[in-house]
Amino acid sequence: MSDTVKYLLDEKDMPTHWYNIMADLPEPMAPPLHPGTGQPIGPDDLAPLFPMELIKQEMSTEREIEIPEEVRDIFRQWRPTPLYRARRLEKALDTPAKIYYKYEGVSPAGSHKPNTAIPQAYYNKAEGITKLATETGAGQWGSSLAFAGALFGMEIDVYMVKVSFGQKPYRKALMESYGARCVASPSNETNAGRAILADHPDSNGSLGIAISEAVEIAATRDDTKYALGSVLNHVLMHQTIVGQECMKQMDMAGDYPDVIVGCTGGGSNFGGIAFPYLGEKLRGGKDTKFIAVEPAACPTLTRGQFAYDFGDTGHLTPLVKMHTLGSTFIPPGFHSGGLRYHGMAPQVSHVQDLGLIESKAYHQTTCFEAGVKFARAEGILPAPEANHAVRGAIDEALRCKEEGKSETILFNLCGHGHFDMQAYMDYFGGNLQDLDYDEGELAMALAGLPSVAAE
Repeated sequence: MSDTVKYLLDEKDMPTHWYNIMADLPEPMAPPLHPGTGQPIGPDDLAPLFPMELIKQEMSTEREIEIPEEVRDIFRQWRPTPLYRARRLEKALDTPAKIYYKYEGVSPAGSHKPNTAIPQAYYNKAEGITKLATETGAGQWGSSLAFAGALFGMEIDVYMVKVSFGQKPYRKALMESYGARCVASPSNETNAGRAILADHPDSNGSLGIAISEAVEIAATRDDTKYALGSVLNHVLMHQTIVGQECMKQMDMAGDYPDVIVGCTGGGSNFGGIAFPYLGEKLRGGKDTKFIAVEPAACPTLTRGQFAYDFGDTGHLTPLVKMHTLGSTFIPPGFHSGGLRYHGMAPQVSHVQDLGLIESKAYHQTTCFEAGVKFARAEGILPAPEANHAVRGAIDEALRCKEEGKSETILFNLCGHGHFDMQAYMDYFGGNLQDLDYDEGELAMALAGLPSVAAE
């Protein structure tokens, strides 16, 4: 049998609806709260930031929401994406486990992020919005929204975390190629940015700071809305096209995952592949194990508190209940910039609190080691963020080897590492360090969590 086993779907097999896990949760989630009043928010509270169709999706409890045909037509450029059986990796690990990976790096932007960038741009354009402001860490999200802006003729302003802005210049170039403007955050363009720079002129920035800048721009301009690449309910829902395609492809393989692994920063990648399967499990299906893998230097699920917190450093966003390290927490500048957010998606946080998923944290060198092992076996060089999922999947395969079990492992290879070669150069040169967060700074950030009567 060939070592290369690829499962492809026809365009007609691409999902027509997004899956909404809110319909199947055994316990409802805590509501988002207004940052001023502390009361549950309504659609009007979110209207300055998002178009009404996305607000409806954010608050929806319907199991399925239709994907607009214009959005699906754009998706056809690269979707459905391939599912691979990693036979060469299995041989390299000498494991009885079967390893499958869904490869999202075939999108024009090179990651899974266009799955939500395209619909977000579509709904904003339909409401007459001409400009979007956003943040980005590693640049995958900024690149994807820039791509969507080019397709819909919209201006895109991207506030990129300063340490990533310096580490990943090619991502900035890609955004500019699509017509977007990319600014290092914190910047002097916003009150939020200027306040940070006044206290910390050499700040590396954080996703929380960059969110504050983008939200400020959107809230103060009538022609501009805010777009977010992870965390929120509608964003995770848009990514479920990944897991739904996986279900059809695993059927083609005559298999079903015992374990699903995803990397987690804000939660959209993990939710996208895991939630369709978790929903099936909650409706009486197979007892699949779900593992969310995060960086040890920014360990929201494994170290953070499950509490109400702001989504941004400037405290402009609603309060949401999530696993958080505190909105003022600034992680060290490790290379997986897309996983450096202080909080975790409320939906992912909620299902972990219910005991429905597990989480693990790894340092970056062991993740890069796993990514290189994967590349030498399968030929695809993962993004630093995706290396966390690779590490988690390899460890599960080695567990199967130790226990003599032939389990089926599925993970989301959410993007390629072609714009991250400096990180690999640092790794091969022995210059990639395992960075740890400052315990004192974490304690201070957690001590500053808002007091919420609703808890």
